[in-house]
Amino acid sequence: MAISADRATKRIELMKCHSCLPGLHQLYYDPNIENKNLAQKWLMQAQVSPQAWQFCWALLSPDKVPEIQYFGASALHTKISRYWSDIPSDQYETLKTQLFSQIACFSSGSKMVLTRLCVALASLALNTMPEVWPGAVPEMVRVFQEEGGGVDGRARCLALLELLTVLPEEFQTSRMPQYRKGQVRGALGREWGSVCPLLQQLLRQGDSPGAVKSRVLRCLSSWVLLDVPLSESEGLVEDCFTALPDPELFDTAVEAIVNAISQPDSQRYVNTLLKLVPQVLSLQEQLREAVQNGDMETSHGICRIAVALGENHSRALLEQVEHWQGFLALVNMIMFCTGIPGHYPVNETTSSLTLTFWYTLQDDIMSFDCERQAVYLQVYRPVYFQLVDVLLHKAQFPSDQEYASWSSDEKEQFRIYRVDISDTLMYVYEMLGAELLSNLYEKLGRILTNTEQASSWQHTEALLYGFQSIAETIDVNYSDVIPGLIGLLLRININNVQLADTVMFTIGALAEWLADHPVMLSSVLPLVLQALGNPDLSISSVSTLKKICRECKYDLPPYASNIVAVSREVLSKQIHKTSQCMWLMQALGFLLSALHVEEILRNLHSLITPYIQQLEKLADETPNPSNKLAIIHILGLLSNLFTTLDISKQEDESGESTAPPVKTAPLPPGPNPVVVVLQQVFALIQTVLSKWLNDSQVVEAVCAIFEKSVKTLLHDFAPMVSQLSEMLGQMYSTIPQASALDLTRQMVHIFARETDHFPPIKALFDLVTSVTLSIFQQGPRDHPDIVDSFMQLQAQALKRKPDLFLSESLDVKAVFHCGLLSLKFPEAPTVKSTCLFFTELLPRCSDVPPVARVVQENGKLLLQAVLEAIGGGSSRSLMEQFAEVLFSLNKHCFPLLTVWLKEALQAQGFPSTRVTTEQKDTFTQQILRERVNKRRMKDIVKEFTLVCRGLHGTEYAAEYCL
Repeated sequence: MAISADRATKRIELMKCHSCLPGLHQLYYDPNIENKNLAQKWLMQAQVSPQAWQFCWALLSPDKVPEIQYFGASALHTKISRYWSDIPSDQYETLKTQLFSQIACFSSGSKMVLTRLCVALASLALNTMPEVWPGAVPEMVRVFQEEGGGVDGRARCLALLELLTVLPEEFQTSRMPQYRKGQVRGALGREWGSVCPLLQQLLRQGDSPGAVKSRVLRCLSSWVLLDVPLSESEGLVEDCFTALPDPELFDTAVEAIVNAISQPDSQRYVNTLLKLVPQVLSLQEQLREAVQNGDMETSHGICRIAVALGENHSRALLEQVEHWQGFLALVNMIMFCTGIPGHYPVNETTSSLTLTFWYTLQDDIMSFDCERQAVYLQVYRPVYFQLVDVLLHKAQFPSDQEYASWSSDEKEQFRIYRVDISDTLMYVYEMLGAELLSNLYEKLGRILTNTEQASSWQHTEALLYGFQSIAETIDVNYSDVIPGLIGLLLRININNVQLADTVMFTIGALAEWLADHPVMLSSVLPLVLQALGNPDLSISSVSTLKKICRECKYDLPPYASNIVAVSREVLSKQIHKTSQCMWLMQALGFLLSALHVEEILRNLHSLITPYIQQLEKLADETPNPSNKLAIIHILGLLSNLFTTLDISKQEDESGESTAPPVKTAPLPPGPNPVVVVLQQVFALIQTVLSKWLNDSQVVEAVCAIFEKSVKTLLHDFAPMVSQLSEMLGQMYSTIPQASALDLTRQMVHIFARETDHFPPIKALFDLVTSVTLSIFQQGPRDHPDIVDSFMQLQAQALKRKPDLFLSESLDVKAVFHCGLLSLKFPEAPTVKSTCLFFTELLPRCSDVPPVARVVQENGKLLLQAVLEAIGGGSSRSLMEQFAEVLFSLNKHCFPLLTVWLKEALQAQGFPSTRVTTEQKDTFTQQILRERVNKRRMKDIVKEFTLVCRGLHGTEYAAEYCL
């Protein structure tokens, strides 16, 4: 490869250059997106081609437009950064000289081309330091300080600063082995001694142009990310503070300061940090002026600086007890930023930056020993009480008129912001404890009982939101203010949707407390049931009712008829979205679970009869998209109801409640109410299926009813095993679908071991296996979902009832070969399920003769498939699963594996052309030794797959092996 060019070579460069020009023209100027994509693809290939060394210099010619010059510079960077090994060492100096020359030429030209050339030279420097180019940075400084070449001093200075800025940035993004990265980082760290004085000189010179100072600040930001000691950059950081009043330098100065004090290592330099505290505090006047003038950018930047110092170094600063007033002043400054006037995110975007600081400060205070903790709490508990007031003020909604003017995106950002405040309040409770709840209760009581001065609904809502935030995650059962809070809830004049929502969510958060204090249910249930009829309160009212029915179900029988009646009416009016209708059905399932069986059946009858009638009508209609949605909706309502309707837990749980024992009764003999209903509608479901068997969504909805019922009822589902097995077999035989296999798997899991139910389960298992084998014969590639579910079914059968594989009608060999095919599917879930199948199959060699025969005859094929996957045939993310198959082979088929491994790995280039015979021998020995430690087997496979893929020793390998 020649980097410099004589006349003949220049002619070649020109030809190559001309061949790139049409592609570049298409990329930048052709309006057709397909042509752009083709050009992009071709040009990417051109960049990495060997010819790129010839045409890239020609593309940098002064007569070319900047877009073409940029491509030439990018091609240079690509070759240097990714194909460094292609460059002979005797060409390094020539390449460096040429790059210096080009950077000098472009220092007064296109900024984007200059930056790209600087990145290319930075990449060269990183590849050659410290051995080949030990004094890279001093040489860069010297070259650009020399006069000549017709380039003015300001342009040379800016070019040098650009080069020094991209050097650390290129290091951060470079792909080099970890050991090499450590060497280069050390070399760069030593170069800071050359960079720092230059930056200080340029920043402190009174006549330095604003553009130069801005570039100096960017350069400092880049270098401090290399963990430059804070003590060594202290003077520059102080200079950054002096740049903050200049609007043109403000943003870059903020970035530099924040980057410098946010480095993990900077906490070691306590003296420097202590000097920075007054510097930050001196910004308070500028901050207040910015807030008063509505200058969001300035207030945001100053807040970033204060938070960076406080958040990253709170413990170090807390420990400097003699300077406690300075740190407390910094905390108060951050408090000002938290409570900055205006509504987030419309009037301000600063307050959200501070929330993490309050977590950090609390963690650091609570981490001290008890004696020191008590001292700090004396100072900071009042601060945190003030924080609660500030946060609740910030959480307040704006006026109705203002809120209505917000965009949907602004409303969503405000919602997320309130969630962040909620999380902070929950965390603060750990420090302030029950006193926080008392504090909130007193404030809420004052505004609700003050008849002289009316309070805004926003104030009330915010205080309730504080209660809700804490009660959702903290056990408030022992709080003495909750009964009073319930009383206050009843006094609230709910005339606003947001307020009503928060009232509902607060009641929901107290559901566990209500279970321990059921006497209060009569107070809150009317509120919830009334809200249920308001579509604007759909999510809050339904989720609250669900929580109450789940937590308090054994105290709800006196209210059951009313709850069912209101729910039935709400459902009939169709005022809620589908998901809320499903939640409501789950709530009713919890509620009915605590009733007498006769009451359950009576309520079920009144609740679902309208839907059964509607389903009968739909079943008679010709299939169309409209009635399909209605059918799926009805089936979804039934399956969600049956998901939570579980009377088997009555006897176990009823004793935990404090209500009178009259509310539950011993379970009577006879079928479960859910089974009674399912038997009544079974024929109707079959009718629906007969018309919709081709529609996977309807079939899934049908299967979901039975699958959820089976999961809930377990062995109580027994009376339906036979008829459901028959229906599943007919469904799958007609049109195979994954949902039918998933339901079959549930049936196998629960009933395959029961003697009475084994015959229908066996018949169903044999049938679906036979049908699926025929799918494999026709080509399974179009049905990855069926293959996935089939493999899971086979694994479940082997785990729960291996006797299913003793059936004469089951072709074990064919199932085994299906597994081999499935291992090569591109879908990761399918491969995982298949590996699970084999890890369940191999241990059965000892007790299931058909399995032993198949493994003995075909096990080598399994090993070859696994090795092929490890060699590069499958994603690296699946290597743990393949390692488990190898481990199982080693544990249960050791003599055979010894022979198979030797035979399989003898093949030249298998499982990869990148592995040597010695490496394969080592791998074989490691595998055969590992019969106990599965974790070690996974590590062996991970390491070998990296070798097979040519990634061993790369940064990818380091990340992969973590």
